[in-house]
Amino acid sequence: MTRRVFFSFHYKPDVMRASLVRQIGALEGNQSVSDNDWEKITSGGDSAIERWIDGQLKGRSCTVVLVGSNTANRKWINYEIVKSWDEGMGVVGIRIHGLKNIDGKIAAIGNNPFDYITHGLTKNRLSSIVKCYKPAGPNSKERYSWISKHLSNAIEEAINIRNAN
Repeated sequence: MTRRVFFSFHYKPDVMRASLVRQIGALEGNQSVSDNDWEKITSGGDSAIERWIDGQLKGRSCTVVLVGSNTANRKWINYEIVKSWDEGMGVVGIRIHGLKNIDGKIAAIGNNPFDYITHGLTKNRLSSIVKCYKPAGPNSKERYSWISKHLSNAIEEAINIRNAN
């Protein structure tokens, strides 16, 4: 079954890494936004950004947070995670720091973004429930292969975890 997912990521440093993951055929992801379109959206302020994100989340079953070196605890990443969880969507993290960027470089591993968000009345970190995977492999090609092989299962698991919580 093809799942419709929302991809959350830190645009500037990770757009190429995210693009690689978004091309995996078992998923239907949110459409790319050009730099010019994003500038128009952001020029409308926080409420315009929230409306855009909310619109992008409609009809999705899971949010896949593509975790680079500086993804954790960013305002809009946090908003996307919380909104997704509150809307009953699955949420999962996939670390992409080990994929090459446009310059052929990999980045340092970043913090788990789910460590910065608390869960409901328990106030436990969302990371105690939501998984954040670190793809196996010694190089970018093998890490991409791991993501390609396991992403669909990670999404299904995230949806099951959300339904149980």
